[in-house]
Amino acid sequence: MQKWEITFVDDHSETNVQEFDYDQEPTMEQAAQLIRERLLPVANELDLNDLEGRTEDPTVKNLKSQYSIEIISIKPIS
Repeated sequence: MQKWEITFVDDHSETNVQEFDYDQEPTMEQAAQLIRERLLPVANELDLNDLEGRTEDPTVKNLKSQYSIEIISIKPIS
């Protein structure tokens, strides 16, 4: 499994970096799900069915609108 570095801005406008193991480069939606799972475990249990299928990248949009978390980059770690 490859290690990936996901850089994002949190609700305090601070840049954060988290490392994740993932087989291939995660999409923005997959990265958002990984961040939500790690940083917001309670929110991770919430149902996004009202967004899924109606909007593209529902987790990305939910993190940004509800928690002010915005992904900046996804890079492989050598």
